Amino acid sequence: MFVGDDWAEAHHDVELMDSTGRRLAKARLPEGVAGMARLHAMVAEQLGDRADEAEVIVGIETDRGPWVTALIAAGYRVYAVNPLQAARYRERLAVSGAKSDAADAHMLADMVRTDAHQLRAVAGDSAQAEAVKVVTRMHKTLIWERTRHLLRLRHALRDYFPAALATFDDLAAPEALELLAKASDPAAAAKLTIGQITTVLRRAHRRGDLSERAARIQAGLRTEHLRQPTEVAAAYAASVRALVSVLGTLDAQVGALQQEVSAHFGRHPAAEIILSQPGLGPVLGARVLAEFGDDPHRYASAKARKNYAGTSPVTRASGRKKVVTARFVRNDRLIDALVAQAAYAIRWSPGARAYYDKQRAREVDYNAALRQVANRLVGILHGCLKSGTLYDEMTAWPNHAEVRAA
Repeated sequence: MFVGDDWAEAHHDVELMDSTGRRLAKARLPEGVAGMARLHAMVAEQLGDRADEAEVIVGIETDRGPWVTALIAAGYRVYAVNPLQAARYRERLAVSGAKSDAADAHMLADMVRTDAHQLRAVAGDSAQAEAVKVVTRMHKTLIWERTRHLLRLRHALRDYFPAALATFDDLAAPEALELLAKASDPAAAAKLTIGQITTVLRRAHRRGDLSERAARIQAGLRTEHLRQPTEVAAAYAASVRALVSVLGTLDAQVGALQQEVSAHFGRHPAAEIILSQPGLGPVLGARVLAEFGDDPHRYASAKARKNYAGTSPVTRASGRKKVVTARFVRNDRLIDALVAQAAYAIRWSPGARAYYDKQRAREVDYNAALRQVANRLVGILHGCLKSGTLYDEMTAWPNHAEVRAA
């Protein structure tokens, strides 16, 4: 039996279909326990005596949440259909552009009936891997939010207090945030004393000649610059104080979540193998584990893992024309972690560095060369996870003389 599930926050439009494409039943079910119970009842009613031996295949445009977890727990085979795939399939069925929730449920049921072999089933990741995913994704989200707020702070200072922008090379530094909170408008900043600035630097655990550094900051904040009217500057100052307060909270929560990431990741059985890879520490390693998952049957080969990672190139060939490009439809969180790993790996792994230099010698640009290193590292990680062995430099890069020499 095939089930199409068009989900929304409060309800699900579902359709049950047999192997010939005939509609067996359809309904709008509420989200939650009541809706899941009704779905089970609908399936049981249609299957009758065959309930124990029949397979129920579900198509739905998400791979997470309690509803999906309940479907998997019930023994259904669930396919998380990419919304882009669903949109293209919808065009196959109707060129008029008509769309409704019930029609989408029919389309999803028909899609898993005819094209299940082209779709990816929801991975059977362990609860440990799911926990790592939850904390790592929120940790990364808060880091992205902190970056956005720092850019907003930078834009505000540029508009009314460019001297502060020139004074602080790193706006995220604790002393910069504390001084901006203490004296957010140019007039108040110009009144800061050497002693006040030195105290702030000491609280930020700065070392060296603090008096000299405080004098440089004081001189920078007193530098003449084009000013806004007093009322406008006061409004900007209030905005900056609000941004600094938010950044302080984000910094604290990023630090707290980083400890959670390390704790959850450290308890996972694959942590030792992942940490043995060059360029992966507790945070990056946790992100890689979270986005790849730990279902041992999810990736049939290293190539399948590379394709999912988005590190392997895409080839478009027609007639005499052949173009090889990077993948742009990919898991952004995963590719971000893998490219960061590659950037660290070329500094610490002789084999990775030799491979990177080889790409650069072929006039491949920096980003493309890093992506190719990341692609190789994904294959190495796949082999280590499949065999249950730790990373070994000589085994990973056997064809590079630099590795043998090292």
